[in-house]
Amino acid sequence: MTGPVTVSITRHVDPSQEDQMLAWLRAGTELAERFDGFLGSGWIRPEIDSTEWHMLYRFASQESLESWEQSAQRRWWLDSAQGIVDESAREHRTGIEGWFDEPSSVDVRDLRATPAPPPRWKQMVSIFIVFFPLSLVANELGRVYLSDWWLAPRVLLTVCVMTPLMTYVFLPWITRLLAPWLHRSPAKGLA
Repeated sequence: MTGPVTVSITRHVDPSQEDQMLAWLRAGTELAERFDGFLGSGWIRPEIDSTEWHMLYRFASQESLESWEQSAQRRWWLDSAQGIVDESAREHRTGIEGWFDEPSSVDVRDLRATPAPPPRWKQMVSIFIVFFPLSLVANELGRVYLSDWWLAPRVLLTVCVMTPLMTYVFLPWITRLLAPWLHRSPAKGLA
């Protein structure tokens, strides 16, 4: 896997330990910043007094992420939170969806400036650039090779082939290719 990788972790924190948690998060970010490929981090809570904290961090590649995740510094940092933090879920994301998800929280704090998500219309254009030609090819191949199939099985096969291609190959590729345009600020010409 190449391209940026975002890790989303859900952790539970004793509410009486909020100050320690914030200090722990800052320390982790400062450690991660020393690793090549670190792109940023942040956290979200569903409610102000929630014990559930959703943490995100992002690296430029799977290799740079693994360097951080397998480091002695990270192990020390995780060990230092014993008793105040419990991890309950972890998810790795790549390509178009990584930082695009909008926070659904009233309590968002950035530990380091992260790139703003591109406008929805730019995300739509990125997906269209991949989906339209892939859909044309899939439909033409279906017409030529599967014309005697009923519509539902033909569409099912097409979707089952296109979905992993879009998710794991073409969307990560187009996201990297269009990154300068996706993240260009409106002040720099056509946004």
